[in-house]
This record gives sequence, C-alpha cells and structure tokens, in this order.
Amino acid sequence: MLNEERRRAILELISRDGRVLVNELARAFNTSQVTIRKDLEILHADGLIHRTHGGALPSREGALADPTLREKEKLHRKEKLRIAEAAAAMVKEGQVVILDSGTTTTAIARALRNFRNLTVVTNAVNMVAELAGTDVEVILTGGTLRNNSFSLVGPIAEETLHKLSADILFLGVDGFDVRYGLSTPNLLEAKVNRIMLEVSKISVAVCDASKFGRRSLSLIAPPNAIQHVITDQEISKSDLKGLKKAGIDVTLV
Repeated sequence: MLNEERRRAILELISRDGRVLVNELARAFNTSQVTIRKDLEILHADGLIHRTHGGALPSREGALADPTLREKEKLHRKEKLRIAEAAAAMVKEGQVVILDSGTTTTAIARALRNFRNLTVVTNAVNMVAELAGTDVEVILTGGTLRNNSFSLVGPIAEETLHKLSADILFLGVDGFDVRYGLSTPNLLEAKVNRIMLEVSKISVAVCDASKFGRRSLSLIAPPNAIQHVITDQEISKSDLKGLKKAGIDVTLV
C-alpha cells in the first residue's frame, strides 16, 4: 500500500469510528508504529485530523476554519519555498504582478526582491515589509484590515483593483477541489480574489498539496478560472489528473 493510500484509509477509519489508535492501525496495515505516527503527524499538519496521545480524532476544523498567518507559516515551509522559486521563475522584468495574502505568496514576495523593474500589486500589508528597500514598486490596494491574514478587503480594495490590470496573478487558497473550485473561509476575501482574477492576464494558483480536496466556506472561482497551478509532488494522482483534464498547466516542485 502506498503512503497516500494508507493515509486516506486512516481518514476513512477516523470518519467511521470517531477515533483511531496507533497500535491498532499498525496491526491493521501491517506496518510499524513509527510509520503510523508519521502518517498521523502529516495528516494533523494538513489539518485533516486532530492528533492525540496514542492516536487521533476527527479534525476540529471545517469550512469555517481560518487560521492566522503565523499559524500557517509553521506548515509545509519547504514546499512553500520551492513553490515560490518556481513562481518567481515565471516573472519577467517590466511586468505587473498581483500577490494576494498568504504564507505562500509571502514567500513569493521574498523571491521577487532582486527584480529591478517590477510592480507588485497586493492587498496584504505584510508584503510592504517584505519588499521595502528594494527596487520593486509596491501598490497597496487599501481597504479594511483582516487581522488573521493581514489582508485588506472590502469596497476600497475592490475599487482599486477594478482600476488596474496585471500580467500575472499568484493566488494562494485555503481549499482547492478540482471539481468545485478554489475557496477561502472569508466572503470578503473571496470577492477581492475574484476581481484579481478578472484583471490579470494569467492566473496562477500557488498551493501545497494539502490544500487539494478541501472546500472552504466561500467559492472564489471554478477551476477553469486559472491557467496554471504550482504545487508540490505530494498531490494525489486523481487531483493531478483532474487539473490536466480541465486544461490547467501544472508545475510540480
């Protein structure tokens, strides 16, 4: 059994029984307790279960889950850095780039610091600190601050974006169901993201593999609203096939 298959089976058991124990899983899958603990830690880091001493319980998170930027920074750091490098490689001098809020897009901002002739449009106030002191021109949308994500939302942010156009958008999401679309827990954030998609020539979803198969409260757009996805190699074969079937280019890092 592949690692991904075993972890999916563990999720099914938790959903059916309401809990799982490490020693019972090790016997059921004929593997070591060390391997099972690693599986549970990965599923916990992805927000899919809640890790307990000796086992695991169903996740406390749901469609309304809205972790803070600081909480998200602790997860999938290596994957986000590789995604950021691949995103920066798509950017050319003289372009206008939109970055929405999030830890993956923050990593992209850091990867763009050495550009000499670039304009970054963003609704994330922390991006200003990342790009301050560089030759990158930064346009902040304005709007109402969301403390969880350091993002600016609402009518002011929307109006600013409607008056701009960009060469490329890098959009981070909380959920990406290849049949349903891209989603986020905040309604106002979703509306701002939709406008970003409208005003960009190329739209790229940047998300680690843990975001796939999830649905958050508010739909941003269907999958065909984007042209490209950058993700890591842990993405499931079915999700990868679904993206390609939708005509979306995929970069695996």
